Amino acid sequence: MNQVMKPIVMGILNVTPDSFADGGRHFGLEAAIERAKIMIAEDVDIIDVGGESTRPGAARISVEEEQSRTIDVIKELATLGAVISIDTTRAQIAKEAIEAGAQYVNDVSGGLADSDMATLIANNPQIQYVVMHWRGHSENMNELATYENVVGEVKDELDQRVSELLKAGVSPEQIILDPGLGFAKDASHNWEILRNLDRLQLLGYPILIGASRKRFLGELLGTGLPDERENASVALTSILAGSGIWGVRTHSVKPHKEAIEVAMELMK
Repeated sequence: MNQVMKPIVMGILNVTPDSFADGGRHFGLEAAIERAKIMIAEDVDIIDVGGESTRPGAARISVEEEQSRTIDVIKELATLGAVISIDTTRAQIAKEAIEAGAQYVNDVSGGLADSDMATLIANNPQIQYVVMHWRGHSENMNELATYENVVGEVKDELDQRVSELLKAGVSPEQIILDPGLGFAKDASHNWEILRNLDRLQLLGYPILIGASRKRFLGELLGTGLPDERENASVALTSILAGSGIWGVRTHSVKPHKEAIEVAMELMK
């Protein structure tokens, strides 16, 4: 078997009251930092700090509210030596997060939600930029889940996004792609994408997968409770670990790190 790259684990730190899987659990500076310390102890690779829920149907919050939820958390994480990502679609929040110590910008809109984002990333060549496949904000994204060929269309739309970012001065080395499972996609679309990741890898960029505790896993298992989707999430990580993806974005850290270790050992 050919040696494949060991995927990183990006731990989710939602400092929100309403995110789908853990909304409210880490809301507020003290709770967020306590959760982050646990993730650091479990050897998380990157902590992804998000202040605005992107679950289907979620309403947008103000820039000021997103700022108040995230920037102080990032400053504290920087003092702990964590590798930090800011999960935002707003260039202003991304800029402040970078200044506070973030090394990654995870933008679920891939730059479509804020025309200033591409310039910001281009002007910060040290920053890695996660470009997700996106067709619209949470309020109406379910209406946009219409495809003739989901893998081909996601691939083409990501390729178009990359082309626009490169024209804006973003370096290819900065770009990481995310197919956006659950964003303007139903369960069948998600599974089709996961079965055909090799086609997305033909674009030539690292791939991040965010499947953790998502609804399509619950539909398979017959549960509406996000916590009851954790075993399925870990199982998926163990399978994807050998596919050459760059990383997984997860709500828990230790189980996914261990699943990756087992997969890597088995493939030696």
